[in-house]
Amino acid sequence: MTWPGCEAISRGLNRGRSMRIAAVLLALPLAACAGAYHTPSDGRLSSRINEAYKERDDCLASNVSADGTMTADAVTVARAAAMACDAQTAKLIETMNRDGDPRVAARIRRDSEFRALGYALKARGQASN
Repeated sequence: MTWPGCEAISRGLNRGRSMRIAAVLLALPLAACAGAYHTPSDGRLSSRINEAYKERDDCLASNVSADGTMTADAVTVARAAAMACDAQTAKLIETMNRDGDPRVAARIRRDSEFRALGYALKARGQASN
């Protein structure tokens, strides 16, 4: 003898099981993509990027504060320092931009000029930070 509510409960359990299976099947393709992109947990890549940033920033700082730069315009000095540190900037671009996107490279080059300007202003005592 079956109780009237037992059949409905049985259908509900089957539906719940089906939903769990569907959720797992949807999650598997998403989990497979997790390794396709570099993530912050990629320690070796992160350390290479940090090292490339440090080398670039050290180069910019030393070129901005070189002898004879205090009389020139800060923007001119920043552009010259960014050009002088092109090898370090290129290394940073190569490390960060593994897909070769020209927009990423252009942004990193603009960032180099911006940072160089910050170092130039700081060396002159004009920076707020």
